Amino acid sequence: MKKQPVVITDAARSQADQLRSREIRYVTMMMVRALCLILGGVLISLRVPLLPLWLVLCAAAMVFLPWAAVLIANDRPPKSKAERAADAAAREDVRRALIQSTAQPVPEPVTIDAEVVTESRQQT
Repeated sequence: MKKQPVVITDAARSQADQLRSREIRYVTMMMVRALCLILGGVLISLRVPLLPLWLVLCAAAMVFLPWAAVLIANDRPPKSKAERAADAAAREDVRRALIQSTAQPVPEPVTIDAEVVTESRQQT
């Protein structure tokens, strides 16, 4: 009987793969920002109708895109249902452990008193 191959479709993408896709998104968004700057210059030189509106839209895109690009580049992919369930179970375990530790009485510390006795070396 032949062995069936192991399917790993539930495996997370590698860190290098995730980083590469975030870099591509970041560079793409920065290219769109550069195009907005070029488009603003072209619109000014052509003196198109509704020029102030177009310039405001280009300026807004040039301000918004770097902020959004950094947020997207630093974000990790969303957690799967299994990861969320594991996190919830871990939080519940910690909560139970805290409740159990506060429910048990804390033993009194034991203190031992002692006196230091020194013998005199000279016996008179």
